[in-house]
Amino acid sequence: MRLVPLGDRVVLKQLEAEETTKSGIVLPGQNKEKPQQAEVIAVGPGGVVDGKEVKMEVKEGQQVIYSKYSGTDVKLDDEEYIIVKQSDILAVIE
Repeated sequence: MRLVPLGDRVVLKQLEAEETTKSGIVLPGQNKEKPQQAEVIAVGPGGVVDGKEVKMEVKEGQQVIYSKYSGTDVKLDDEEYIIVKQSDILAVIE
């Protein structure tokens, strides 16, 4: 199975949190905060959403930063994904 987003929605797969800091300090599991960085897995078609023309700005494979409290968590085939609206994506990492 695969997720196919509708409208202006984007399917993201969250990147793993680093377990050590740049200075080499190991972080215990409970203190790790989920990163707001993710990889784009699938992109909806865009089109007219709420009466406005929406052009999709992101592509599959890009890494993005998304808003902290946005999206819907989905588990499919033992993989966890986040479905967000394109407007919840703040930046593309290049």
